[in-house]
Amino acid sequence: MNQSLIDRLIEVRGIESNYIDAWGKPAQIDPASKNKLLKAMGYPVDDEQGLMEKLEQEHLQAWLNPLDPVQVNRLGEPLIIALRLPIELVNDRYSLRLVSEQGQVTDQAVVPSEGELINVSHIQDVEFQEYLLDIQAAPGLGYHHLKLVAEGEDELAVMKLIIAPQACYTPARIEQGGKIWGLSVQLYCLRSERNWGVGDFTDLRLLLAKAADSGAHFVGLNPIHALYPANPDACSPYGPSSRRWLNFIYLDVSAIEGFDEQAIQTLYQEANFQHALQQVRDNEQVDYQQVTRLKLAILSPLFEQFNQRYLKGNTRQNRAFKAFVAQGGESLQMLATYDALQETLKEQGKEYWGWPVFPAALAEFHLPDVKAFQKKYAQRIKFYQFLQWQAALQLEQAHQLAIENNMVIGIYRDLAVGVSEGSAEIWGNKSLYAINASVGAPPDVLGPLGQNWGLPPMDPQKLYQQAYQPIIDLFSANMQSCGALRIDHVMALLRLWWVARGDSAKQGGYVYYPVDDLLGILALESHRHQVLVIGEDLGTVPEEIRDKLADNGIYSYRVFFFEQAEDGGFYSPAHYPVQSMSTLTTHDMPTLKGYWHCLDLELGQRLGLYPSDDIVSSLYRSRYDNKQQILNSLHGHGSIPDWIDRHVDQVGMTWELNQGMQVHMAGGSSALLSLQLEDWLQMDKPVNVPGTSHEYPNWQRKLSVNLEQIFDEPTLQSLSRQLTEARNRATQAQG
Repeated sequence: MNQSLIDRLIEVRGIESNYIDAWGKPAQIDPASKNKLLKAMGYPVDDEQGLMEKLEQEHLQAWLNPLDPVQVNRLGEPLIIALRLPIELVNDRYSLRLVSEQGQVTDQAVVPSEGELINVSHIQDVEFQEYLLDIQAAPGLGYHHLKLVAEGEDELAVMKLIIAPQACYTPARIEQGGKIWGLSVQLYCLRSERNWGVGDFTDLRLLLAKAADSGAHFVGLNPIHALYPANPDACSPYGPSSRRWLNFIYLDVSAIEGFDEQAIQTLYQEANFQHALQQVRDNEQVDYQQVTRLKLAILSPLFEQFNQRYLKGNTRQNRAFKAFVAQGGESLQMLATYDALQETLKEQGKEYWGWPVFPAALAEFHLPDVKAFQKKYAQRIKFYQFLQWQAALQLEQAHQLAIENNMVIGIYRDLAVGVSEGSAEIWGNKSLYAINASVGAPPDVLGPLGQNWGLPPMDPQKLYQQAYQPIIDLFSANMQSCGALRIDHVMALLRLWWVARGDSAKQGGYVYYPVDDLLGILALESHRHQVLVIGEDLGTVPEEIRDKLADNGIYSYRVFFFEQAEDGGFYSPAHYPVQSMSTLTTHDMPTLKGYWHCLDLELGQRLGLYPSDDIVSSLYRSRYDNKQQILNSLHGHGSIPDWIDRHVDQVGMTWELNQGMQVHMAGGSSALLSLQLEDWLQMDKPVNVPGTSHEYPNWQRKLSVNLEQIFDEPTLQSLSRQLTEARNRATQAQG
């Protein structure tokens, strides 16, 4: 095998050879791992002839397309495009036709050879030349198209031209120096007197109203992406089926039109149903199987009734539903088909967990047998489209309530880094994904063994060839009905840690993505939806991405426990970047109580997460030292009462310490402060333990108190006032 060719290909495909690890030390990627990643991208690295043929095919594809598939420019930048043609055509006159998103047409006459020659290639004895050409038109922000038109109006090529703003959107109050606080919660964790065993969109509305009354300006959510109705135990919000659509489990069934009809009420009031409903409400953990069964048991007949009454004629409801389905396009059709197909296979006793085990004739969305399935099961597919429609309506109602309560942000949503292996998104666009790889993270503080998340990555080259449309759709969908979007593992815009199928997370390697293009699209969608963007930049983060994110108006994510100086001391929140959201802990970390009492280390040891006793001992020593440094910092800033002992051996996680830490953060310089409801309730169990799946009941633990009672607690009312006062003082101090 020609190793120099392999090395060049590794470089061209953006596979990194060296990186700085989480401890600041240089690390190298194993050459064998790099070869495996090339394989995952579809290159037959063990077959020299096959590899040469694939590279030749790619070379032809690039040169035979006169224009690139897509180009992203920032507003005000010079507009220069590349044009490729056979040498005999480069002296001809053409028209470069710019068709703006609004439909305006501008023609520019060009002769390619009058531009700057930058490249030459020979294809089957024909010389091709590539020129750079200046485009004189200055389109505004948006998604435009540039067409190469020959004489006789013969259209030779089309390129998507994206004009993006310089940075993401920031609300006026924050741009003017205002500092706000809010609460974060995993929506499914909410307990209430009326929900069906899982937090829902009506709970969200109540939480928003109560939070606003308490002085908060946002409620941060977990990803609320579509999961698997037929496979409820696949419950991780970070391993979705589709990131463009919503998890129907968050529907408040009782709020859907027609729920009060007699036929539905008869089913709902039935004794066994009510008993089961009370059981899932009382459970300490979300019983996804039972909750899904109960919701579908009412949603199915409710839809049949609604469909019969409203969705067959020229009704207001039918017009709205049809508009929703039309706007959802193939993506919605694909998800609804997938949900119906998975459900049908399950009912037939066949393997159903995901498309890898579907019958071959049904293993991709665009196959003939899938079309036949759609005809046969059209009504059930319509049902799943109906659920998405109702979920979108209920989420939008919550968003509107936040606006009415004058919350600066209101809902902030969370975008997961990928979709799971058996997802509908991959089923619908398999060529986009490297299905023989998964994304994760190299070894770091949170995961000493590295992490493999089981999420096949998008291939950056295929994403480019699809003119970035999947990313455009993704950002747009997740900026609906919210005021901010948190991007989980935001480093994915620059690079992702790929792990070849069968390898451990430590054997992975970084693959780079077109970060400037992706950030441009993110900024454009951010302005269109008026959504602030927060980037979760924890773990192994190169400085280049931190600076780039800041320049693009993306708010950094600052976690108190990670903001440590080299001497072990903790930075004052007053020194955090203004352009950031600060927090004490996250959903991947222990609660304040769990951290202070080392419950996470006990649990990790019990679950076998640490490779050796030496590592366990070092983690306990480090935690002890960190807690002492935290006490020193809190006392040094006067953030906790003097009567709290200054030696960690004498201090447990009391309410006074808990409250002091939260108010300490509120006095900081970050524009946004997010606090977890778990810490308000002094809970000790984590909602997720990274690096586990079946070992711990991740994504199931509920809050310990019903939503209706939380904000009546005098200590929490006092805390809310102190937080608001501290944020106001921090605003004035900056001003």
